[in-house]
Amino acid sequence: MWRAAALCFLSAVYIDASANCFGSENFYTCTDESGNRYSVSKFGNTTNVRGYNPDTGSTWNQRSSTFGNTTRTYGTDADGNSWNSTIQNYGSGNRSIYGTDSDGNSFNVHCNQFGCY
Repeated sequence: MWRAAALCFLSAVYIDASANCFGSENFYTCTDESGNRYSVSKFGNTTNVRGYNPDTGSTWNQRSSTFGNTTRTYGTDADGNSWNSTIQNYGSGNRSIYGTDSDGNSFNVHCNQFGCY
């Protein structure tokens, strides 16, 4: 489960390339091919994303903030479960990723130019 959280925060605001987006650089909304809607707002070093699935009525959200070489992300999944993660970049492709997934499980991953383990 940590992989889903990790993928979500690694690209803090990944919206499918085929999504239709409207708004400004710092505040926009998108609708993807499945009809899901996303609202993105950026303020300084913080990005907030809120998602909505009109078929199920479910929502989710995440907030990412970067300070220096560290990015912290907090979120709530569609079931209301919280998760968090921290990425610490050390340079040259070296980084540590750790946190707690939405099932309450801790994770800790180290990456370098050869991959993650």
